[in-house]
Amino acid sequence: MSEEQMSDKSVVQSNFFVKELYPYQKTSIERIVSRLNQGPHNNNILFQLPTGGGKTIIFSHIAREFIKETKKKVLILTHRIELLHQTSSCLSGIGVDNFVVSSEVKEVEGPDAYYCFIAMVETLNNRLQDDPDFIQNVGLVIVDEAHNNSFRKIFQYFKNVNMLGVTATPLSSNRNLPLNKNYDELIIGASILSLVDKHFLCKPTSYTYDVNLGALRVGINGDYTVSSSERLYGGFDMQEKLITAYRERSLGKKTLIFNPGIRVSWMVYDMFKENGIEHVKHLDSTFSDQERRDTLDWFRNTPNAVLTSVGILTTGFDEPSVETIILNRATRSLTLYHQMIGRGSRVTPTKKNFSIIDLGNNINRFGLWESSLDWEDVFINPDKFLDQNYFDELEKQRELNYTIPDEVIDLFPTRTEDLFLDVEDIYEGCMDRGEKASNSLDICISNHAKLISDNSTEFAEAEILIEKLDDSIRHRLKIYTTCITKSTKSYLNYIYDTYQRRLKIEVKKTLREREDDE
Repeated sequence: MSEEQMSDKSVVQSNFFVKELYPYQKTSIERIVSRLNQGPHNNNILFQLPTGGGKTIIFSHIAREFIKETKKKVLILTHRIELLHQTSSCLSGIGVDNFVVSSEVKEVEGPDAYYCFIAMVETLNNRLQDDPDFIQNVGLVIVDEAHNNSFRKIFQYFKNVNMLGVTATPLSSNRNLPLNKNYDELIIGASILSLVDKHFLCKPTSYTYDVNLGALRVGINGDYTVSSSERLYGGFDMQEKLITAYRERSLGKKTLIFNPGIRVSWMVYDMFKENGIEHVKHLDSTFSDQERRDTLDWFRNTPNAVLTSVGILTTGFDEPSVETIILNRATRSLTLYHQMIGRGSRVTPTKKNFSIIDLGNNINRFGLWESSLDWEDVFINPDKFLDQNYFDELEKQRELNYTIPDEVIDLFPTRTEDLFLDVEDIYEGCMDRGEKASNSLDICISNHAKLISDNSTEFAEAEILIEKLDDSIRHRLKIYTTCITKSTKSYLNYIYDTYQRRLKIEVKKTLREREDDE
C-alpha cells in the first residue's frame, strides 16, 4: 500500500464513501492504537461506542494503523453478511486491501498478498476446524458486535494475539459468559448525549404508551418469550394502540416498526392496510435475498414508507432516512433496546431529529436511550446491573395496577374480599412488629389457602382454583420482592415454587381436616 492510498482523505472505492474522521473518532483511534502499542502481544481490549457513532470506520482505521506498525495480519469477525460487506467496503475505501472469507472460500489463494481478512464467525470456525493454520501470522483480531457470544468459539485458535472487541453495549448476551472474562479492559467512546449535542446523531423525542406486561413470560435466554409476546401484541387492544400511536406521532413519516414475532408483524401489515395506509410492507428472515433487497430499496426510496419487521434489521442495516422507530414489543435486553433505536439516529442534511414510540415499557425499564450509563460498572459488575435492572422492572411493573379478571372473581363467591389482599400493607405490618419479612408470605399463603378451601370440596377442584390464581400469586410476589433486597430472578423463581408447594400442602391439610370432622 502506498502512502497516498493510506492517507486520511475521503476516497470512493467499492461504492463506499469514507468521510473525514470526526474529532471523537480520531481520539478513540489514538487511544486504542496507543494501548495496543503499549501492552503485550495478547492485549484484550473492549471498545464501547453508541450505534451510529461509526464503529466500523474506527476499527477499520485501527486495522490500517496496526498493519502499518507491525506488518502483521488483522482478522475481523462479524456475525451478519451485511456487516461483512460493509466492513470490506469501508476498508477498501481507506486503502486497505482485504480478503473476504465467504462460505464459497475453501482456501486462501496467495495468503501473503493480503494483510486484512474479514470472515463470518461460523464460516471461519468451519475452516479452522479443518485447518487450524487457515490464516497465519495474525497479530490482531477485531470482533464486531462483541456482546454476541458466538465469537467465543474462534478465540481458541488465536490465544496469543491482540483482541479488540467493539460494541455499543458492553454487556454479554449470555449472563453466564460475561465479557470481562475475555477482555481485560474497557475503553469508552463518546456518549450518546455528547454525539447528539454536537449533531453527530439525531436528537430523539420519546413517546411512551403504558402497556400491562403481566401476561409476558421470561424464557431461558432471559428475554420475554416470543409466544407470550405474540399473544399480547396480537391482541386487538395492542393493535389499536399501535395504529393510534402511529397516527398521533408518525403519520406521514418514514417509520420502522420492530415486532416480537412474524405473526404479529403480518398482523400489523394487514391492520395498516385496512386503515387505509397503503405505503407499508413487511419483512422477516424468511424472505429471500432478492425479496429483502427489493423491500429495502422500496423503503429507501419511498418518503413516507412504513416497514414492519422482526429482528432482522437490528444490526447490519443502515437507512439514515428513518424518521420514527416504533418498539411494538417489550425486551429485557439492553443491547437489543439500543440496537433498535439506533436505526433511527443517523443524521442527514435534511434530518436532525427522530422519534421513538415505545409500546413495551422499555423506556421505563432502561431509561431514555440518550441517558448516561456507567458502562465501566456494567462491564466490571454485569450481575449487579442485571439484578438491579430486574428489581427496577418489578418495581415499575408494580405501578401497573393488576386487576383480577371478573371470571376469576366469579369462581370465589365465598370470601371474595380475601382476593384483594394488600401485600405491601401486610409486609409493613410485619416489619413494624419486628417480625421476619417472610412472615408476610406466610400470611399471603394462608389467605389464599383459606380462600381456595372455602370454595372447593376436593383437591382436584382446589388445583383448578390454584391455577386460576396464578397471575394473582405472581403479582403478590412481585410486590413482595420490591419490599426486600433479594429480588433477583432466581430468588423470585425460588419463592414462587415455595409458595405453590406450601399452598397445596395447606389446602390439602384443610380439606382433610374438614373430611375428618364430617
